[in-house]
Amino acid sequence: MTFDNSKTIISLRIKLFGATVLLLAFLALAYVARIIKFPFLGFNESSWTVILVGIWLVLALMPIILNYQFISYSDDGEYIVFRYFSAGIVGGRKNSVEINKTTFSGYKIEIKFFGLIQSIILFQNIQGRVANYPPVYISALNRKEKEKIINSLNRYSSPV
Repeated sequence: MTFDNSKTIISLRIKLFGATVLLLAFLALAYVARIIKFPFLGFNESSWTVILVGIWLVLALMPIILNYQFISYSDDGEYIVFRYFSAGIVGGRKNSVEINKTTFSGYKIEIKFFGLIQSIILFQNIQGRVANYPPVYISALNRKEKEKIINSLNRYSSPV
């Protein structure tokens, strides 16, 4: 099984781009061209600016705060492969975890911040000891994608 959450990440980036365009258009129309007459819907230009910048900040910072990551998962062949990187404003370092199915010893799911931040920690047997990998954040995955990963990992081991 192979899949990735590129549609989710692209959707987030498109929403942020759209919000940026709308914010810049509002600033240009309200402050530079003075086309929008205030008060507009009962708010002055400062109030509208604060509201729109606040919405933009929520859209821009949400992927960073909730640790959204692009994730590509594959269990085809003899390895379990996770490729991932941060999906915030500035993309993070690209990471890859490849574990041979015969040495895979399990996983642990961590849930934080009222269930909004979720991660999987993978374990591998190396020379008689169990090593763990850094967490792979699965917060940006939808329910079906999370179930696919967990069912796949359960075929090779069980949760720790």
